[in-house]
Amino acid sequence: MNIFRITLMLLCLLAITAQADRVKDLAEVAGVRDNQLIGYGLVVGLNGTGDGKISFTSQSMTSMLARFGVNLSDMLSNYDGTSSRNALELKNVAAVMLTADLSAFAKPGQRMDVTVSTIGAATSLRGGTLLMSRMLGVDGDVYAIAQGALAVNGASAEAEGSSAVVNVPTVGRVPSGATVEKMVATPFSTSEYLVMNLRNADFTTNRRLATVVNDTFGLGTAEALDAVSTRILAPSDINQRVVFMSMIENLEVEPAAPPARIVVNSRTGTVVISRNVRVDAAAVTHGGITVTVQANNTVSQPAAFSEGQTTPVANAGVNIAEQQNNMFLFQPGIQLQEIVDAVNAVGATPSSLVSILQALKSSGSLRADLIVI
Repeated sequence: MNIFRITLMLLCLLAITAQADRVKDLAEVAGVRDNQLIGYGLVVGLNGTGDGKISFTSQSMTSMLARFGVNLSDMLSNYDGTSSRNALELKNVAAVMLTADLSAFAKPGQRMDVTVSTIGAATSLRGGTLLMSRMLGVDGDVYAIAQGALAVNGASAEAEGSSAVVNVPTVGRVPSGATVEKMVATPFSTSEYLVMNLRNADFTTNRRLATVVNDTFGLGTAEALDAVSTRILAPSDINQRVVFMSMIENLEVEPAAPPARIVVNSRTGTVVISRNVRVDAAAVTHGGITVTVQANNTVSQPAAFSEGQTTPVANAGVNIAEQQNNMFLFQPGIQLQEIVDAVNAVGATPSSLVSILQALKSSGSLRADLIVI
């Protein structure tokens, strides 16, 4: 029995009774989320793997050194008075972009990780140090300051015209490299209502969430707005509100059964079938035709003293063999176990199973979403 059949058989274990989940595993508070930050900076201390003669890297270095009283104007000017700033070669410096996620309720003074990526001609960031850089939010305000030594997983080597690269040496991280300077305001402490948003939209699950909250804290506490959001009346006192949300997120709700869906990975032979898959009455046959062509080359030899020529002759034999498989019948509303047994009975491979499911879907007999990856 191949791994494909074993996978199908194990899927029968998916048809188990539903269990209740905590609210914190099903939903999240609206407005309480991470915020993306971005910044621009310079990485120094590279071992000759920097940008070199890149204009914006040179301009950034010149501007930064000017803040410390180092004036490069005279050194970067030609005798005729024209600027030669582009000629400043910085093999140990790289211009980089910074990205980070500012978590909800992050307070000034807390630290977070920063991802550093090159934007110029630098070939590696190994051994580099990020200089102090501002990290901005979508509103343009500074929310964090980043600086520190980089940790790079990638590596590159070059010798005698050949090179080798492992992972990506042009991207690194600065663990705990950014300090939060400004807190992002959230509606948690100011709004009259708190809204819980389901991670997966479902009217049934959202209705059950509102019902559980009302059964616990009294009728009218929660109101289901749509398939995602439930509005909950919260205490005005911030301490009571925190305690209230702690109780809310630990309530248990039985989520609704997911939509009927079949996911097939034809490359690995993995098939996932949800327990709600149904098939209307349909007859399916699975088989194949094998065509074999054999070549038997001979030589035509002329009779003695006939002055004929020896001629090669190509003889081909063709054989057609058809695989004998019986047709099987799907009764209306059959269960997952019956589908698995029927597919295993005909010895379907991943590719042939996809063909069967697509044919059922096209005929309208398959009551499920078919996703092939």
